[in-house]
Amino acid sequence: MRFATNEFSDMTAHLKYDVVVIGAGIAGLYTALHIDEKHSCCILTKEDAEVSNSWLAQGGIAAAISIDDAPIYHFEDTMIAGAGLCDENAVRVLVSEGPFDIRRLVEMQVPFDLDSEGDLDITREGGHRRRRIVHAGGDATGRETVKALAHLVSLRPNVTFMPHNFCADILTDDNGSVSGCAVLDGTDTLYIIDSPNIVLATGGIGQVYKISTNPSVATGDGLAAAVRAGANLKDMEFIQFHPTGLWSDKPENRAFLISESMRGEGGLLKNSEGVRFMVGQHELNELAPRDIVARAITRELIKSGESHAYIDITSQPREYLEHRFPTIFNECLSRGMDISKVWIPVCPVQHYLIGGIQTDLDAKTKVEGLYACGEAASTGVHGANRLASNSMLECLVFGRRAAAHINERLAEIGEVKPSEMPKDEKRPAVKRDFSALRAEIQQLMNDNGGVLRNEKGMTKALARISEISEDLKNSYWPGREYIETLNIADLAVVILKSALARKESVGAHYRED
Repeated sequence: MRFATNEFSDMTAHLKYDVVVIGAGIAGLYTALHIDEKHSCCILTKEDAEVSNSWLAQGGIAAAISIDDAPIYHFEDTMIAGAGLCDENAVRVLVSEGPFDIRRLVEMQVPFDLDSEGDLDITREGGHRRRRIVHAGGDATGRETVKALAHLVSLRPNVTFMPHNFCADILTDDNGSVSGCAVLDGTDTLYIIDSPNIVLATGGIGQVYKISTNPSVATGDGLAAAVRAGANLKDMEFIQFHPTGLWSDKPENRAFLISESMRGEGGLLKNSEGVRFMVGQHELNELAPRDIVARAITRELIKSGESHAYIDITSQPREYLEHRFPTIFNECLSRGMDISKVWIPVCPVQHYLIGGIQTDLDAKTKVEGLYACGEAASTGVHGANRLASNSMLECLVFGRRAAAHINERLAEIGEVKPSEMPKDEKRPAVKRDFSALRAEIQQLMNDNGGVLRNEKGMTKALARISEISEDLKNSYWPGREYIETLNIADLAVVILKSALARKESVGAHYRED
């Protein structure tokens, strides 16, 4: 199916921009800020900037900026975590250019935390053999960075911010190059934006799973639209499960994250009997790469029959925890836990899409004029397992590179013709219980496409989700709910097919069989 929206009501409204950036997280905002001010740019986002994975990111941004660090050390740690599947050229770009982008953020007045001497306070996270993580607001790096970048975007006369607008389809011309996008506004009315350059910074696919740290908007829309437009997805079997989501005995729309930085500052993983089960499983113990820790916790829970393990950070005084981890401290306190006195209940939860839309070193996809950066993209830097806090750095480095390529491209291309929406075959309008379909897909993925996988479970889940996907493609319903459900189903199919095709266990992809 080429378009999700081809049967929607006829569109009459056309807007026109030189560049359309879809997503208002760090990747989207930083990209827009590097588009030359002589070019018109709009930023589309389904909700507000506050509703994004970037806004929720706690830990920090990794870069080799301390005196005892160097890009080569960052390169080595990234390659080790990626289990041999990283693109070396992409990693070299990331680690060599990363310090420049940290300096840019400092110039942009992102309020990074400082040490007692007024220098950047640099911490350490899992998989890093040196301290190289800068952070802001203690454990609110994403929020503070997004706020600073969004403020700068608001001052740019060439950038228009358009919240509550949902990009449903990417449009292309007769040559297969980008010509615009089909967008649903807040009333589900469809219109077209004509543009020769579209940057997908739409984040992850958390809503494919039942329990995720991602917000409700993370339905993989950018990836699904990119595929319909002709782009490739890569490494979709590599889904990172954060080992320490805050466990709750009540159903939650979004799992609260207990940052890896807490283990970097002395937090110990224990079972209910107080045993540190990570000791002896990896040389870094609690600071092992995330996939190793997530599997260790999962196996511990299977062995014990319990629903959660614990982080013990009671070795740190309350004053320190309130200052270093204010978001986590206050969230736990609101749930009746003073983490300076009691252990924090945790369990693995879906957190990050390691794969995504295949791009080159300039964030270009195989579709001319279509770019992707941030979590939506597969640049190759993460390999089979993302190293902690490399994700926000990836947003910066490749978002800036996308903007640079677009600036060059706009100097060469001519006038763009208004986009049109070709019609596919007619499909009937069928109203379904989309919430129930989403819940069924999410449960199947949680049970069969999670931390530990096997052929039997994935094959069973694939058969049912493929059936749902085909039913949705053979009909339509005007509105965002239909398209999101279709996107979730299609991406779940891709994830399972990719996981079945990769027979060996590597990185975040672990086959029990």
